Amino acid sequence: MDQHYKDKIRKGELNILKCREDHEPVFFEKADDANYKLSPDSKCSWLKEVETFGPNQLRERIEPWLTALAQSEYFSLLIGSGLTHAVHRLATDKGMPGMEQAELKVFGSQIKTAAKQSAESAGRDTPNIEDQIRVVNELLTGLQHYCPESETFEGSEKLRSEIQKLKSEIIQTLKNFSEKILEAEKNIAVAEEKKKEEAFGKLINFLMSFASRSGTRDRLQIFTTNYDRLIEAGAEVAGLHLLDRFVGNLFPIFRSSRLNIDMHYNPPGIRGEPRYLEGVARFAKLHGSLDWVYAGEKIRRMGLPFGAESTEPYLNSPGLKGVDSSSLMIYPNAAKDRETAAYPYVELFRDFASAVCRPNNTLVTYGYGFGDEHINRVIEDMLTIPSTHLVVISFNDPLGRIMQTYEKLARSAQTTLMVGNHLGDLKTLVDYYLPKPAIDLTTFKMAELLKARLGTEQAEKGDRAEMMGGAE
Repeated sequence: MDQHYKDKIRKGELNILKCREDHEPVFFEKADDANYKLSPDSKCSWLKEVETFGPNQLRERIEPWLTALAQSEYFSLLIGSGLTHAVHRLATDKGMPGMEQAELKVFGSQIKTAAKQSAESAGRDTPNIEDQIRVVNELLTGLQHYCPESETFEGSEKLRSEIQKLKSEIIQTLKNFSEKILEAEKNIAVAEEKKKEEAFGKLINFLMSFASRSGTRDRLQIFTTNYDRLIEAGAEVAGLHLLDRFVGNLFPIFRSSRLNIDMHYNPPGIRGEPRYLEGVARFAKLHGSLDWVYAGEKIRRMGLPFGAESTEPYLNSPGLKGVDSSSLMIYPNAAKDRETAAYPYVELFRDFASAVCRPNNTLVTYGYGFGDEHINRVIEDMLTIPSTHLVVISFNDPLGRIMQTYEKLARSAQTTLMVGNHLGDLKTLVDYYLPKPAIDLTTFKMAELLKARLGTEQAEKGDRAEMMGGAE
């Protein structure tokens, strides 16, 4: 594939579809305002090269396939920042606030170089603020080991002063970072009412399309790398109950022992095992959250409203005495010591691996650019199980990692691709391609009834034709 096509894929201008029995991805692009056409050199068995097509033709191919996959024995959803970008644009008609790196003065050049090396080792061209935070935390830990408070040597006082300045800078960086995330939440929360209702409507339908599983199927498992609370807000509006590792109402605390808690009910007049209560999904934020704090050697979730101006007033509450922005549980922050650097993220990644790496599981990714190697490794391990399936849905491929990962995995039969500004657009996806948010026994009974009626009608027509032929 030449650079021209790679650039169009990065921007989302070239749509990529691979599903069902396709051996290779099908590339298509705009033909006019309403229709699409195959890209040059792209061929498929279900479209003619000269034929233009629209969402209705694509729906016939995509929607039944996704509906079948959504009823796999186990089903997981991995959501990246693309979902927040999509909802923000629907609600505000503009892009999200940028999250550029901070300009650090203390050891600034060394941190910049190390952050670039960290990004390159992860397969990304340019570092992001997460790389920067990771490097600063590692640097702080090393400096504190090198220059402990109990020892004095030549230059130690100056070094301690630099350490204090660096601590202040990282606290300010995290404060600015959290405020950028809150700004995006606030933009959605205060958007024009009609636009906001439309945006949340699409978000709710997106979540419920995957969460609506029959009572005999295992729960939908939702995982996200996002720090914002958009999924929680959408679930709240939709009446979708999210089961996570936090326990409590006023000041919930992260528990390692609550993973298997669930919600069941006994159907009236029916004996036997209880069924899963509808409208419930498991939920895990793999990179932490804007409202998680490390306080009193515990991970807690504070009562931070959606779209608040700042975290500062809530960090000053009585239960968080002495806590500042450096205690926000934003991956890979809160590295107070080796134990808290791994906790709670190690628990969350264990949940992710145990959820997706099992037979008859389907994992759908939306808005995830495959820029996290620790997540990609789990997905690669999942696909070593022949009965698993990966569905990648994305508006674009800005890092160039989606197609790169697809080729690296070499699991074509176990992978579905829906990439581009048509297939990955949230509104189009919800309107045309996702399963309807109620796949239940009524749906299947209706299908069986229609099939039986059509079969009966055909048989009656055949009998009448035979009788008429005999009469002649």
